[in-house]
Amino acid sequence: MNFKVPVGLSNKHVHLSVEDINTLFGEGHSLTPIKDLSQPGQFACDEKVDIVGPKRTIAGVRVLGPARKETQIELSFSDAITLGLKNTPIRDSGKLDGTPGVKLVGPKGEVELSKGTIIAARHIHMHTTDAEKYNLKDKDIVKVRVDGERALVFENVLIRVNETYALDMHVDVEEGNAAMLQNGQLVEVITE
Repeated sequence: MNFKVPVGLSNKHVHLSVEDINTLFGEGHSLTPIKDLSQPGQFACDEKVDIVGPKRTIAGVRVLGPARKETQIELSFSDAITLGLKNTPIRDSGKLDGTPGVKLVGPKGEVELSKGTIIAARHIHMHTTDAEKYNLKDKDIVKVRVDGERALVFENVLIRVNETYALDMHVDVEEGNAAMLQNGQLVEVITE
């Protein structure tokens, strides 16, 4: 059964551990929410950091909250090239083993990471009731059709199921631009 899902375009961003928040912004610092994101409990923060790679620096990259167990940097393919990172893997969030590290610079300090940089796999967040309704399960792979002037089909779209998720698809801004996607636009999930 095919069905429609809204899209959220994801720009480069950083998720920080509590330890790294303290180092970058000062001991006991709390992240400052400025905008709720599509997933419940997730928010964009006022805080920004600079990402320093082997070749270049990307300044003013938004931090997303809340704090995580491990620091994770999510980039587009072009961002990784700009920084000089070779072979940045496409990964599901949280799968950080074997990923390149970078330096993060904040107003109060720096963190040198040995891992944590990924290009996020395109994925669909789905509540458990949606998964049951559409006969899908966590880690299934589907295709997604985008209609319009630059119509295309995204393959290898990961399904992520959790009772806290709201139904939406995340692609990085680079892929979204290729299909002329807008935040909130409906696309068709192909399950057959």
